[in-house]
Amino acid sequence: MTAASNLPELLVLTPHSSGALPADVLLEMLGPAAFDTALREAFFRRIFLDGDPYTDLIYAVPGARQLHAAWSRFATDLNRERDDTDDNGVLKMMGFDRVPLYPPGFHLSPGDREARLRRLWDPFDAQVQAELPGTRLMIVGHAMAPTGPVLGHDPGTPRPALCLMPGTPQQPTFPVDRWAKLQAACQEAFAGVIAGSADPRVTIGEPWATDTLSARHHRRSGVPAFGLEVNAGLYLADGAPVDGALQALNAAFQRFAAQALTLV
Repeated sequence: MTAASNLPELLVLTPHSSGALPADVLLEMLGPAAFDTALREAFFRRIFLDGDPYTDLIYAVPGARQLHAAWSRFATDLNRERDDTDDNGVLKMMGFDRVPLYPPGFHLSPGDREARLRRLWDPFDAQVQAELPGTRLMIVGHAMAPTGPVLGHDPGTPRPALCLMPGTPQQPTFPVDRWAKLQAACQEAFAGVIAGSADPRVTIGEPWATDTLSARHHRRSGVPAFGLEVNAGLYLADGAPVDGALQALNAAFQRFAAQALTLV
């Protein structure tokens, strides 16, 4: 059986690819400014670029099963646990630059919090669970800023070209004895894309070891899973996609995903 024929057994998630906000959340964030076209569009651009822009395109694999976020991570972060109340948790009050997303004095009551999670977080979680039967591998696709943001564990630290997140040796989401082969397959598939980057490394666990979606659903189902972070500097310049870069990254990911399937 070829890798291509196995693609229906691959599930790809992009939890932060959307820049959309439900109208009620947009109104909570902007108030009357939501009706000012220039201010609204500038805010949407900020939200989109502070997410994982264009990752739905980067991680698209024809023939595989795919789930893409319908809403921005700043409406509800699907890659956080439901009860995560940290600054960078499931319902964020500020962007990664620590600029507030809501007007002064705004507060989400426990009831409002639960209603938003039930409406936005729960359906995606249920969709993933519904797709897992028959899945042999799940990959969660992300993009990371070239340097760590203010709201993060590595502020100002330059980041590698790619980061694989298969868990920790103590709590792996992908078999530890295949990490080296996974890293080598990733390095080979993306070699032409990352060769000229500032830091062309493919790391495991730097700057993150575990992808929350991978950990959650591997724990529930036992399906091997890992996250992949692509450095946004590989394809964005001043917030705009670099010609050809998205297509090159997508072709590289398709090669890598096919190889990763052979390791499980």
